[in-house]
Amino acid sequence: MRELTINGKHYSEAELLLFCKSQLVVTNCVWERDVYSFILEWLDTKGSIIAKSSGSTGVPKVMDLSKERMINSARLTGEYFKFKKGQTALLCLSTNFIAGKMMVVRAFLWQLNLILVNPNGHPFENYRSKVDFAAMVPLQVINCLREGVDFTLISTLLIGGGAVDANLEDQLQMVSSKCFSSYGMTETVSHVAIKPLNGNQKLNFYEGLRNVTFSLDERSCLQIDAPAVLSEPICTNDVVKLLDEKHFIWLGRYDNVINSGGLKLFPEQIEEKLRGMIGEAFFIIGVADQFLGQKLVLVIEKETPSSEYKLNLLEKIKGLLNKYEQARDIIFCKEFKRTPNGKLQREATMSLLN
Repeated sequence: MRELTINGKHYSEAELLLFCKSQLVVTNCVWERDVYSFILEWLDTKGSIIAKSSGSTGVPKVMDLSKERMINSARLTGEYFKFKKGQTALLCLSTNFIAGKMMVVRAFLWQLNLILVNPNGHPFENYRSKVDFAAMVPLQVINCLREGVDFTLISTLLIGGGAVDANLEDQLQMVSSKCFSSYGMTETVSHVAIKPLNGNQKLNFYEGLRNVTFSLDERSCLQIDAPAVLSEPICTNDVVKLLDEKHFIWLGRYDNVINSGGLKLFPEQIEEKLRGMIGEAFFIIGVADQFLGQKLVLVIEKETPSSEYKLNLLEKIKGLLNKYEQARDIIFCKEFKRTPNGKLQREATMSLLN
């Protein structure tokens, strides 16, 4: 399908081309220009589009993505969520990245009504109507909860681009929206697995989409076989507990693993235990240590407080963590480094402190 409905107005392919080109002339709004530019790129005669990864684990990668595989991905998503022609889809993610691009492709394929809003941290800042489907990053969902957004406006909410921590998941139990966590990356053309987060369907593991299967490499990292979106299986740096070839529990990133005194510790699992106790953004990381190899350090996004605050916090942590998970030090950082779409950059943040 090469026609599209935007903000309730339907455009044929010819009308869409004229509309997008005219908007690029008249609007100076960067995010709007990004949307119209991508639509024009999608409608051109090339068989692929240029996409870049978020850069949360390193330097962003630029890659060619097959339009055919993007259509296949959109088809899998629509099948899972049972999209119907004319349903509304909120585009609140930047079309500079795969998640935003795929929202547009899904709207093309399933003939959804694509609602455009500023892809900042506040999706419902200037929009208060019902949507059938929305995809957001965790920070946007957290802001919606803090701002008292009426979640009855959102029928289905897909959360991706970062881990949904226990605190956020607990809050989602109180909303009427059907909420899901997605697993995927730019290389897999958006998500290949989904986990229901609330309601009667809630699960603690991810399930692969149709014809997607999983296995482990020698590091216990996830390997993905998804013929519809991948030319060959790929190996990730995500350490998982594999339940069977269709289901897994995500444990953490292999490149984040801390080797302290001969023990392998997953920062993400330790962070889960601290959610709700620390009000600010934080993360656990390993830093070089003469005796342990690496020692655990807690990094908090906060102006440096009093030494008393630090001592009290260390004391509180003792009761929540076992002896191997204890932070040997707490470091405070005024502002963490993040990617343009809000993902935390651990190593880049630490480089600010060195």
